[in-house]
Amino acid sequence: MKNILLPTDFSENSWNAITYALELFKNDVCTFYLLNTYTPAVYHVEYVLVNPAQFGLVDSAKETSIKNLESFKERIQKAFKNPNHTVKTLSVFNSLVSEVKDQVAEKAIDTIVMGTKGATGAKEVLFGSNTVHVLNQAKCPVLAIPDSFKYENPHELLFPTDYEIEFKSHHLNPIFDIAKSHTSRVNVLHVSYGNDLSVLQQKNKDILESKLAKVANVFHDVSNLNVEEAILDFQMKNKINMLIMINNKHSFFENLFFKKLIHHIGFHIKTPFLVIPSKTE
Repeated sequence: MKNILLPTDFSENSWNAITYALELFKNDVCTFYLLNTYTPAVYHVEYVLVNPAQFGLVDSAKETSIKNLESFKERIQKAFKNPNHTVKTLSVFNSLVSEVKDQVAEKAIDTIVMGTKGATGAKEVLFGSNTVHVLNQAKCPVLAIPDSFKYENPHELLFPTDYEIEFKSHHLNPIFDIAKSHTSRVNVLHVSYGNDLSVLQQKNKDILESKLAKVANVFHDVSNLNVEEAILDFQMKNKINMLIMINNKHSFFENLFFKKLIHHIGFHIKTPFLVIPSKTE
């Protein structure tokens, strides 16, 4: 049985991510945890110093959270009616990132599925700040669903890698789960810069080839492009249903999310983006 965490701010963006998750895991026995975290809109230091409860701020926010969670739960049950799925609600007074970390540990969460931005996210921002922090701090895979992306079976998976990481089971099991459930093909994409693979890279590539033998796969090598351009180019030439990366915290991922230049080179995720943590501890 899978435990799936679905953070929601009750926006249509988050509803879209929820429906994607319900479709993706429709053949799996799952417990879905609908999570909403709340803090009163005027929750400042002066209220903390006094007592926010005396102003009724926390109670009001909690009532709204619980009411909206129940509404989303009913909406799910009406739209999907899947006997494999159990939906539970979590309304918590906390910041989203902190609560996600707690719930991942407490509920043994397998995957977090969330939208790429919040209700007030600006159109030019690829990922809202909450999504970025969850992607970088969660100790389990996070699947980010682009705004308005309609579900399609993930037949073609794109997995860029520099072969700098020793592939472990917890890196590859999420890929295998999807590939086996949806008869997917894994497209491994390596960007070279004119140099041969190092001994370590070749060893890691051999390990990956051996482990991916269980599913359909194709290895691709491209040169004279940076990683962002290579991914975009591959997606333009091939129908890719999901982008998958391991967040090994060493260069590409940090550049992707935290350097402002990224917005000028047009790297926009148009497909669901699964981020697998390099470490689970």
